[in-house]
Amino acid sequence: MAQSLHNLAELYRYQGKYTDAEPLFQRALSLRKQHLGQRHPLTAETLRDLALLYRDQGKYREAALLFQRALHIREQTLGPEHILVALVLQNLVELYWYQGKGREAKLLYQRALRISEQNQWATDPSLPETLNGLANFCRDQGKYAEAEPLYQRALTMKEQLFGQHHPETAQTLHDLSVFFQKQGELYKAFPLADRALKIRSQALGDDHPKTAATRALYAQLVQEPEAT
Repeated sequence: MAQSLHNLAELYRYQGKYTDAEPLFQRALSLRKQHLGQRHPLTAETLRDLALLYRDQGKYREAALLFQRALHIREQTLGPEHILVALVLQNLVELYWYQGKGREAKLLYQRALRISEQNQWATDPSLPETLNGLANFCRDQGKYAEAEPLYQRALTMKEQLFGQHHPETAQTLHDLSVFFQKQGELYKAFPLADRALKIRSQALGDDHPKTAATRALYAQLVQEPEAT
C-alpha cells in the first residue's frame, strides 16, 4: 500500500499536481515509518521524494530538512559511498545552489562526483540523474569543460535505461540545450530543445510545467538566426 501511494504521489508530482501529491506522500511516509521503521531505506525514499515536492514548490527550508534526514538514513543503512547517497547529495547541491549557498553546494558536489565516478559502471537509474544534476551545477558555475562529459554520460545512460522517448531523457536533452545556448552554440542547442519538447508534449502533456519550460527555451532559440 505504501509503495502504491508513493508511486501515485510521484506521478502527481511529475504532472505538477502538487496539492494531490503531498497527502499521498504523507500517508506513504506514515505507513513506512510504522511498518518498516524510521531508518529504513524505503522510508528514506519517501522522505527524499517528498523533499523534491517541497523543492518544486519553493519550500526550500522544508525540503532541506527532509533531504538531510534521507541522507542520514542512506549513509547509515547503505554506506557513505553508495550511489543512492550521491543522489541525495546531488539534490542538496541543487537546493543550496537555489538558495545562494555556493560554499556548501561545492563541498557536497565534490563528494557526490567522487561517489558517482566510483560507481561509473552502475546501472542504477539514480546514477544518470546524479550526473545530470552535477552537470547543471558545473554549467551554472561556468565550468563548461567539466559539465559537457557529465551531460553526455547522463544522456547515454538515460537512453539505455529509459529509452529515447522518456521524460527523464527529455530532462537531460533540455539541460544540455541550455548548456549550448549559454555558450552561443545555438546550432547544437536547437535540435536538443526540439527533441525534448516533442517528448514532453507527448509524455507529459502541453500544460505541464516542464513542457512549458522547454517550449519557452525552444521559442528563444527559434528567434535566433543561428539556431535556424
